[in-house]
Amino acid sequence: MTSHRLPRLPGQVALPEQKSAAPSPARLDGFNSAPVDVVTRSLLTCCRSLRWAHRLADHRPYPDLGSLLAAADEAAYDLTSADVAEALAGESLTPLPDGAYSAAHTALSAAHAAYESRFGHVFVICLDGFAAGEALDQVLAGIRSRLTHDPEEERVITADELRRLARGRLARLVRQFADEPRPADIRRPQ
Repeated sequence: MTSHRLPRLPGQVALPEQKSAAPSPARLDGFNSAPVDVVTRSLLTCCRSLRWAHRLADHRPYPDLGSLLAAADEAAYDLTSADVAEALAGESLTPLPDGAYSAAHTALSAAHAAYESRFGHVFVICLDGFAAGEALDQVLAGIRSRLTHDPEEERVITADELRRLARGRLARLVRQFADEPRPADIRRPQ
């Protein structure tokens, strides 16, 4: 039996990672054929909503990555306020990038505190597509801008940011399953 590595729990700020080619449909086999409990635990690292994770795990197999991502989007759009709150409770702050100076740390901490005080949950933003050097500025600008929203407007934006984060995390997760050796790929020494 192949043991699947579970990805580490990402923080609420998604820093861009090395882009690699999307897995071929055949390489979704690892994700599609893994035990449901392994897939569910792994999916919870993408979005901490049990409802979202169970829905994706239960609707396997997926013919290709596009179908999986579309199902993930649909499941995210169907999350209730309680589901979104559950997912937000699983998000955490990530450390500042290496080389960030003390004033930036202070500004970011103050902005996060103001946001949590106003909305009652952590700030989430998807930074896929931004260079790592732009992350801090994007987070600070995002928090400052979103602090002006009313709670209902911010709830909608937060749910969409969670969906975008989950989508990026899911694409990386599927690559990890594709990188795992499958039993047919393992050859015994002769």
